[in-house]
Amino acid sequence: MNSKEFYTKKEIEGQPKLWQQVFELLISRQKEIKEFLVPILEIPDLHIILSGAGSSSFVGDAAQGLVQNYTGCATSAIATTDIVTHPQLYLPKNKPILLVSIARSGNSPESVETIALVNGFCKNVYHLIITCNSKGELARYGCENPNDACAILLPEEANDQSLAMTGSFTSMLLSLLLVFRKEHFEKAKAEIEKIMEQANLILDHWDSFKMMATREFNRVVFLGSGTMLGIAKECHLKLQELSDGAVICKYDSFLGFRHGPRAITNTKTLMVYLFSPMEHVYKYELDLAKNIAEDPRNITCISIGRKREEGLSPCFNLNLNFGKCEELNIIPAALVGQILGYYKSLALGLNPDEPSKSGTISRVVEGVTIYDHPKYLSV
Repeated sequence: MNSKEFYTKKEIEGQPKLWQQVFELLISRQKEIKEFLVPILEIPDLHIILSGAGSSSFVGDAAQGLVQNYTGCATSAIATTDIVTHPQLYLPKNKPILLVSIARSGNSPESVETIALVNGFCKNVYHLIITCNSKGELARYGCENPNDACAILLPEEANDQSLAMTGSFTSMLLSLLLVFRKEHFEKAKAEIEKIMEQANLILDHWDSFKMMATREFNRVVFLGSGTMLGIAKECHLKLQELSDGAVICKYDSFLGFRHGPRAITNTKTLMVYLFSPMEHVYKYELDLAKNIAEDPRNITCISIGRKREEGLSPCFNLNLNFGKCEELNIIPAALVGQILGYYKSLALGLNPDEPSKSGTISRVVEGVTIYDHPKYLSV
């Protein structure tokens, strides 16, 4: 690979095609997935837990409300890093559990330990595993326990080679949203084509993002509401990782940002608005954006998802024409943080594939020791 042909850029650009591959994979396995999930979702008082670490946990955060709406089952997004230290606070001991394990490599110590803890702590457990690594520990568990587990192994292209999760994040999120819908996967074909179109529109604006990345900012705030809040979380991590911490990033909801977090803004802050396609929600979001536009410090901002508004003059506006859809549209929105992060990494003289000069972060987390839990925590 040429020194300037980074995996990160290739993997960001390849996502629309990758989503098509994921869609076709799910259709090919539809019968098997539905036969596994449908009886479980009919179990009375079932509790669904969406679990991963880092970006994988943000997949669960973005999907939680939608999965709950699709299934009618109580659904929680709980990071494996929380379950490993405090299973007694997060695992309902006497309820049937469907643990959805979300992981790129499937080899992180917390992901493996979470399965063991849930199996030991809860009485009636089922596992759905969504992973990008067919040779990982989670994939192995899912394949070796067909009676209570189902593993969805995504295409090899989803297993990013770069440090930062890009195609893996969006592919796992797409898979999670589709498998819990009650209708046949084929019915999502038009939506898949739409998000591919939206992603390509974002990718057509590489130069605008590149220009933004050369600006002098050291703080970035991503705002989103509802399902888009999970995407704001992912975007903040992506830019922070790819800049090796040189840019400090935050995330919040539009309404939540008013309650204290707004104190972070200064003349070197970039605001990124991930606007909702829903008119009722957008009214709240626009109020805050206009208020920030009146700040005498001239806070720089990017507007994603809406036409340019009067009274709101972002330096970069991208209308994605989401229509009324507020489900799969969150997937292409994740590219905003990825592209900004990629170009900021280059602007800082870093290698986007391996941005951590000190080695403090790595593609698969290392150095985590798993300790035995007190026996009284077991079933």
